[in-house]
Amino acid sequence: MKKLFAMWAFMALGCNIWAQSPEQDAVVMTVAGKDVTRAEFEYSFNKNNNEQTVDKKALDEYVQLFVDFKLKVAEAEAQQLDTMSSFINELAGYRHQQAEEYLVDTAWIEQQAHLTYDNTVANIGPDGLVMASHILLRMPQDASEAVQIKTLARMDSIHKALVAGADFAEMAVKHSEDPGSAQQGGQLGWFYRKQMLKEFSDVTYSLQIGEMSKPFLSPAGVHIVKLQDKKPFEPFEYHRASILQFLEQRGARKMAVEKTIEALRKQYGEELTKEDILAREEEQLEKKYPEFRHLMQEYHDGLLLFEVSNREVWEKAAQDQEGLEKFFKKNKKKYAWDSPRFKGAVVHCTTPELAAQVKKAMKKMPEDQWRNYIQKEINQDSLKLAYMQVGLFKQGVNAQVDKQVFGQKEIEAAPMEYYPYAVVVGKIQKKYPASYRDVRGPVTADYQKELERLWIEGLRKKFPVTIHWEEIEKLKK
Repeated sequence: MKKLFAMWAFMALGCNIWAQSPEQDAVVMTVAGKDVTRAEFEYSFNKNNNEQTVDKKALDEYVQLFVDFKLKVAEAEAQQLDTMSSFINELAGYRHQQAEEYLVDTAWIEQQAHLTYDNTVANIGPDGLVMASHILLRMPQDASEAVQIKTLARMDSIHKALVAGADFAEMAVKHSEDPGSAQQGGQLGWFYRKQMLKEFSDVTYSLQIGEMSKPFLSPAGVHIVKLQDKKPFEPFEYHRASILQFLEQRGARKMAVEKTIEALRKQYGEELTKEDILAREEEQLEKKYPEFRHLMQEYHDGLLLFEVSNREVWEKAAQDQEGLEKFFKKNKKKYAWDSPRFKGAVVHCTTPELAAQVKKAMKKMPEDQWRNYIQKEINQDSLKLAYMQVGLFKQGVNAQVDKQVFGQKEIEAAPMEYYPYAVVVGKIQKKYPASYRDVRGPVTADYQKELERLWIEGLRKKFPVTIHWEEIEKLKK
């Protein structure tokens, strides 16, 4: 959860709208005593904004959002959340993972991709690819004359039916003895000449699109083939993604890392282990790759943001029952019903006597005791005498509630099988929920927003913030 959030926080895909310049080290703001450079701010802005042009309003709004983000990180550091072993271990693990990624020799992988493509092109040859369907009747090469006559006669009758207008796919499903293609209507998909038996390819490549062959022999048996389409093999860029995926599955990235490590070992002129080389490279990653520095800062801050927000807002709001109730009462009008609700239970019983007993008993007890009463007092052992539905019912949701509570006598409330006698216990809430528990989801979400607002107000008073607007103005240009 933390890792997913950290990657999400300030990491949405975007596009670079500013080029790197000597001004990248300029300070655009100072939050809680820490400077934020133009490069770091641009990196974050670019990843969170997909627009190709810089909008002044959007940039001004983002400045405030970024300040709030940095204030929360400062608070997390003030609470020493960055000293927790869980934080340290996760950050170190991510760093090590990314360090190895930066050692991948992408040029070598690209070279392997081109080599794979070139080999494929050579294997396909100048005739390109064809798409065809076929019907096969198997016949061993050493088949007796009687078997040959019978098989050829059978294929001849199939061919005559096709010529007369029979559907090729239906005939393939019915007659073809190639289990791989028969159920697909004889469809073989795209293939090239060398993939098939020579006799089969020679006939297929001699056909025009839409043309069907006469019966012919191959070592597999007797065929009829229909050519559906043909095309040249597509250029490299068309297949690049699938080739890279193919190489990835075969360990190309690992091989690329090994090649880089071997080159670095020669560069250092020492007999070093892979771990030693990785350790040396990790120490220099921020200097070698500015984007790595931003990535690690982003992940560092994202982990802290999750942890401190969970403590100060999300978890706090979910557990603060008293605070939720006070917030609900203060903002009760916001949660007014558009129509009355019935808060209570519908209990389906086996006999009318039991239904009367249940209704009388439940009317005298608090709602939070209903389930326990039904489970322990009524449904004893394995004998289930009652079935209960508890909730907040809007008109039109439950037929028994509509009939017995909302007075819709014309409604047909069909009795429940095995439990034909239903009673309803509870109260109508005409305009407002009686408690925040009745609308817990939206109240909790709104309460979290309120806690966040108050938290930010407190952080802005607690930590100093200086925004260098003259540097921000340069970004707008």
